[in-house]
Amino acid sequence: QIQLVEFGGGLVQAGSSLRLSCAASGDDGHTFSNRAMGWFRRAPGKEREIVAAINRVGSNTEYQNSVKGRFTISRDNAKNMLFLQMDDLKPEDTAVYYCAARPENYVLSTEAGAYDYWGQGTQVTVSS
Repeated sequence: QIQLVEFGGGLVQAGSSLRLSCAASGDDGHTFSNRAMGWFRRAPGKEREIVAAINRVGSNTEYQNSVKGRFTISRDNAKNMLFLQMDDLKPEDTAVYYCAARPENYVLSTEAGAYDYWGQGTQVTVSS
């Protein structure tokens, strides 16, 4: 089964940028490019929420309204990598960020329940 490892989180000031990466491996003959992917986050005391999702080939994306225009999701299927470029970070973006993979050949989704595989998360903290 697929393993997902996120990295790139950290402590930054408001207005700064971070780029999160998610490395996929161990897919046992399946293909990363066959999986729609997503980034989710969970802030302290809050429910997990979608941040962004991307289809299998990277031609279609969806974003949570609060990050539109600031965050960009992308993928490199040749390298089995998923990315989240986060610009103009705000204190309310503070959360643990997770990448997630859908089963093969499914369309992108903004619902956490649609994703079967999850990384361990990376902390993003934005100070004011």
